Parts: sequence; C-alpha cells; structure tokens
Amino acid sequence: MPTLVLSPRYSEDSKVLRLAAGRAGWKAERLGGWRAPARLRGQDVALYGEPTFVEVIAAQLGVALIDAPPSWLPGLPERHLRRNVDMSTLTEVRESLVRPVFVKPADGRKGFEGRVYGSPADLPDAVPGDTPVLVGEPVEWEVEYRCQVLDGEIVAMSPYLRDGELALTGDGRWEAPWDAEARAYAELLLDEVPLPPAIVVDVGLIKGRGWAVVETNAAWGAGLYGCDPQAVLRVLARACAPAPSDGAWTTAPVRLGD
Repeated sequence: MPTLVLSPRYSEDSKVLRLAAGRAGWKAERLGGWRAPARLRGQDVALYGEPTFVEVIAAQLGVALIDAPPSWLPGLPERHLRRNVDMSTLTEVRESLVRPVFVKPADGRKGFEGRVYGSPADLPDAVPGDTPVLVGEPVEWEVEYRCQVLDGEIVAMSPYLRDGELALTGDGRWEAPWDAEARAYAELLLDEVPLPPAIVVDVGLIKGRGWAVVETNAAWGAGLYGCDPQAVLRVLARACAPAPSDGAWTTAPVRLGD
C-alpha cells in the first residue's frame, strides 16, 4: 500500500484524506517542512498538498507527477469551452487589456488570484511579466462540479459552486440539482477528449450557453469538496506513479536549488 505524504499545512482536506488512508490500510505521514525524509525515497508514495510543495517533495523523492499541460484547456473544441480561452503572458495581457477578461496562472500554481481583471492597473505587480497565463472571456457559471477522473472514468464527483457561492448546505452537504446533467456532460467529455489517466476536471453550466469545461487541476493539489476521499486516494496514487506510456502527461521535475 502507498504512503500518503501530506504537507505541513493542516487543511481540512488533508485531515479527511489522512483518515481515509487509515481506513484503506495505507500509511500516512505529515511532513514538518519542505524536506523529504531519505527513508521515503524509492517507496510507493502518494503526495498531497499545495502544488509547489508537492513538486518540490516529488523532485527530492524522484517521483514523477501527472497533470494536464497548460495548453490543454485553450486547445479544447469550442463545444467544450463555449467561450474564448487563450494562452498569453502577464505582460501581453497588461499591454492589450481594454475590456474585462478572466486571467489566471497557466501552470496551476496560485501565484495570483484567478479572476476577472478590468484594467491593467488591477493586474498583480509583483508577478514576473513573462508568467504564462490563461486569458478567458468572462462568463457566468450557474453551477460548477468537480470530477475525480481515473483511467477515463469518473470515480468521484461533487458540486462546489452555485451562482458563485459554495454549494454547501447548512448541515454540511454539497448539493446542487444538476448531478445527472453534470455527469452526462463529463462522460461525454471523457469520450471525446484525451485526458491524463489521473486528473481533476471541473465542469459547469454557463448561463445562456450550456455545459462546458471550467478547468483541470492536478489531483495532488485539488480540493475535495464533497468527493469520496477513498476514491480520491486512488486517483492520487495513480497521479504520483506514472506508467511509461504516460509521458505526454508527466510533468517536468522542478530544479531544486533554483
């Protein structure tokens, strides 16, 4: 069984996953810092935490990671986007911004907030201008769902936003009335578009346009919302143990010491 390796940050999701690991018979270890114990090198591990933390620990342990490349979303057919989405850099956006656009880091890190920016002055100053970004047409999402995908199948699914607010009831349940429609659309997407063997895909209903892909997230850094943590563990294990045939989806290791 793998060892679940968690970041020092005690997020609610990490605590849920640790309990799930115990139920599954896994070992679990929460690191005290950003240095991996040598005894974990060569072991079967599944990493979970903040994206940069996971990438650093993976590099120390010699573990490869699976993710979708930044070009995956803008490369989708229009029927799966239902809006304009392009790759750019922060400098290019700053120089060309004349109307509100949605901007987010393209590499999945949270270097700045992904949101609608109305003017160049709103864009972050402390982020390098050559930072790759995704630039999208602003749209209104009626509901958004998180899908945990393993080898082409949805193994867990949960709504997470409804009209821009968390889809969380007062008694702690994640609910929205579009479960069947969301699953049907997500399964259509999996039939039509190549995806990594272990990935988190967010889909949603754009007001006045229909169902579309919101974005992808690396499984090892994605929030759970109402997804079954036992299923999430299976996705994590696959996302941190690429097969030789997974080369197109395997991330380049970070360069330690840079």
